[in-house]
Formats: sequence, C-alpha cells, structure tokens
Amino acid sequence: MQTAALTQRIRFRAIELGFDLVGVAPAEVAAAGEANRQWVDQGYAGEMRYLTRPDAIAKRADPGLVLPGVRSVVVVGVSYFMRDLPPEIRNDPSRGLIARYAWGRDYHDVLTPRLRQLADFVRRETGREVPYKVYVDTGPVLERAFAARAGLGFIGRNTMLISPAWGSHLFLGEILLDVELEYDRPDPRGTCGRCTRCLTACPTDAFVQPYVLDSRRCISYLTIELKGPIPRDLRPLMGNWIFGCDVCQEICPWVRRFSRPTRDAVLQLDSFASLKVEPDRIAPPLLSLIELDDNGFRRRFQGTPVMRAKRRGLLRNVAVALGNWGDPVAVPALTRALSDPEPLIRGHAAWALGRTGTAEARRALQAAWRREQDAMVREEVTTALEGSFVVGALAPH
Repeated sequence: MQTAALTQRIRFRAIELGFDLVGVAPAEVAAAGEANRQWVDQGYAGEMRYLTRPDAIAKRADPGLVLPGVRSVVVVGVSYFMRDLPPEIRNDPSRGLIARYAWGRDYHDVLTPRLRQLADFVRRETGREVPYKVYVDTGPVLERAFAARAGLGFIGRNTMLISPAWGSHLFLGEILLDVELEYDRPDPRGTCGRCTRCLTACPTDAFVQPYVLDSRRCISYLTIELKGPIPRDLRPLMGNWIFGCDVCQEICPWVRRFSRPTRDAVLQLDSFASLKVEPDRIAPPLLSLIELDDNGFRRRFQGTPVMRAKRRGLLRNVAVALGNWGDPVAVPALTRALSDPEPLIRGHAAWALGRTGTAEARRALQAAWRREQDAMVREEVTTALEGSFVVGALAPH
C-alpha cells in the first residue's frame, strides 16, 4: 500500500476508535531532546527519577533507543474536558480540588487498549508483523514535542500542548512504528501571542520563564510526584488542591474558548448532570477524606488516577488543604490524624493544627510532642507550636 494511502487509513481508523485528534510525525526530536537534557540538568525534574536516569534522557532524545528502526510516530489526542464545577463548589475551601483529568477512570486503562487496536490495524494493513511501542504518558517519549510536530497543536508558555480546536485538556498517546508514513506539518494557527496569564496565575510561581517549568514548585508535582514532606513555604500557596492543579489551564483563553467534551460517548468521563448530583466525588469535602483508612481509600479511588498518590500522599495533601482552610471545625479530625500510622500524615496534620491556632489545637500539639518519636514529625509539631503563639495569640492557652 502506498505511504499516503496507508497514512490516511490510519487517520480514519484512529477517529473510528474514538480519538479526537490524530497526526503523524517523523521519529526525530533532536532539539526537544537537548532542551529536555538541559531542563533535567537544572534540577527542574525534582525527585522524578524516571525522568533523570541517563538511559531515560538518552531515549527521549533518540526514539531509536526505544524502538530500533523506528521511523514514524502516530500521535493521538482525546479531550477530557467536561463542564465546569458550579462556582459554589469550586470556590468552597472546605472541599478538596482534584485536577480535571482525574475525575473519572484511569485514562491509561481506557486509551492504551485503543492504541494497541490502532497498531494492530497497521499490521493488518501492511501485511507484516510491524514492531511497535505504545505509550500513554508512561514511556521515555517527548509526547508533547511529537504532538506539536504532528500538527495536533502548539506548546504554550505553560508547557502544555494547546490545540487551536480543543484547548489543552487533552490526553495524549503515541505509537512508535518502523513504517514510513506521510507526515503532518505543525499547525500554523497556534500562538500564545503576548498573553502571559498562565505565568502570572500560577499560585506557586513555578514558571522560571516562559516555556520552562520548575516542577519542584508545581502543585501537581507537590501533590502527586513528591513522596516526602511538602516544603513549608509552599504549603500556604497550594490552597485546597489535593491532587494535581488546573490553574494554568483554566486561565488560558484557548481553553476557555475551545474546550469541549470528547466526541466519543464511551470516553466521556462524566456529565454535567452527574456533576450536580455527585460533587462529593470530584470535589470531596476535606473532612470526609482525612480519616480514610487503607480500605476506605481504595474503595473511594480504585480505578482512578488518584491512586497514584497513595493514601499517605493524598491525606498529606488533605491536611495541607485543611490547614489553609483554617476552620476550627477541622481540629478534632486533625487531632486524630496526629495518631495516624503514617509519619507523613502526622507531620502535615501538625502543620494544619498550627495554622488553625486555637487552644484546642495547641493542646493536641502539646500532647503529640510528648509522645511522638519520629524526628520529622517532632520537628513539624515543634514548628507548629512555635507558630501557634502568633496565629492563636488571642486564644486561651
């Protein structure tokens, strides 16, 4: 089959499988690979070892190390946008905010099988066992660079891939193939112009400069990828985000104007009606989470991306959000969290109690200081007690 005809059939089949965007790029991203290397050298990847290993850096610069003989990369995109949360829920500090992509099923489980179907289609069309690799943001592939080269959109100042037709709420997936295909051109329509809204809106000032993100300050990194304590100076800036963050996307004019749900009903993760009926699922009350045990955590989040944070990570984030809320109604639950088996949770619960600053919170911290054996938690309790002299100066002690 001729290259152009095969490419066109692949595009048609991708749309049939439910993908909203599809494009094809040559398997070469030398400039992006060097930029990635420099980004890692600056330390901006933080503790994400899967990004900083020498073999991973080399593979991202040379896809031939991932799939020997690779010539083409088929890139697909699926919108995960759904209607916005009602303002009374979105602006309620007693609720935890979860990034939009994690509202429904784990997208890896949904998209990976469809990508494999598309790769098998290529095999049938070519009549040979074409070697391929399929990835949905889990492999050593610079997927946004390939997506831009394949014409799916452009890289915005917030480092996200922005589609002029769909915005940036997009899941991306790739198939690496050793088949020569007809390549798409980058979309000439896309540009940020002079807009810098995403850079100024970031709560933690995570953008070092346009197009460069310091992950170590990013709320998504802090709530998902960071496994240890969240730096104290960043905690007050996190608001009530407990898994990921959408701020730099929510503020984007492209997103506001062009975001819409996927065309594929099977891939739609929710509906506006269910948002009104089940707000507790996608913006849960913080007090309903802080005392979840392992079984409760699994029952609530099994099959969703939130599982990546694990219980200890999520409840750490919830404690920070409760501290930022600062309502005394949370003190009893936070006091019980001071006895959680996980030191990470105990330490952040102590910080939250210090932020609350009531007499009851201070008594709980004093009791915790007397019994606590973990050095990290003791430091958090001590710091919280010192801070509560200021925060709760008017409260009886």
